[in-house]
Amino acid sequence: MFTVSALYHFTRFDDPATLRGPMLSLCEHEGIKGTILIAAEGVNGTVAGPSQGIARLWRHIAALPGCADFVHKESSAQTMPFKRMKVRIKKEIVTMGQPNVDLRAASGHYVDPLDWNALITSPDVAVIDTRNDYEVGIGTFEGAIDPQTKTFREFPEWWAKNKHRFNNKKIAMFCTGGIRCEKSTNFLLGEGLEDVYHLKGGILKYLEHVPQKESTWEGECFVFDNRVSVGHGLVEGNYDQCYACRRPITQDDKTRSDYIKGMQCHQCIDEYTNEDRARFGERQRQIDAAAK
Repeated sequence: MFTVSALYHFTRFDDPATLRGPMLSLCEHEGIKGTILIAAEGVNGTVAGPSQGIARLWRHIAALPGCADFVHKESSAQTMPFKRMKVRIKKEIVTMGQPNVDLRAASGHYVDPLDWNALITSPDVAVIDTRNDYEVGIGTFEGAIDPQTKTFREFPEWWAKNKHRFNNKKIAMFCTGGIRCEKSTNFLLGEGLEDVYHLKGGILKYLEHVPQKESTWEGECFVFDNRVSVGHGLVEGNYDQCYACRRPITQDDKTRSDYIKGMQCHQCIDEYTNEDRARFGERQRQIDAAAK
């Protein structure tokens, strides 16, 4: 079994580039794979590896400036869900088009997973799913609003067009692990709202701690690794992934005539050129050869 850790923390790094080398070296030494993003606003990533190696990575991150109380969530996988280790320097650790937001100044009210149901079933609360449309497509909370955004960068524009719908409403927002909601609640506070809430630890913490018989979650939760989705108790889900467009697909989707492994699915058949598909096909042949 491998320990899978989703982690993030907002702080201020004066020189993010200097943090990359030591973190990458530690991960490679410990057999950890996945992706970590570092920016002036903090650190974000999902990685997997031996439990002792992941624990050493946690200690390394906790020792970085302002990271003593960084957030991390754990689950497990029977096989390594990542192919390589990447540590990247970015403008934002979650892209909203606002790299200079100071999340230490203000964010929404945290709501513990065990208190979430009571909040979102209240008639004066509007529940907004801040994830991308393909993530929402395989699971969300009962009654949640889907902004149908393809990327998180589109959220501020969506809010500007739809904020009139939420007069006199409290706003409760959620995402996979909590990081998007840190920014989205900060954004809404900047828009003048006061009653803004978000699910502490995200959907993953909810699925981990709330019993299925008491859950208001419907479907599965998309995750950004080779597990593709997880369900209650963070058990691996039933979805695969189209490795052309990265959207989740079912086993039935893979039997359709327009599905070609690694090259296209019914959701992206009109989105790529023949040159793109040829490149995808070569990548898939290399993956298959490496697996053999």
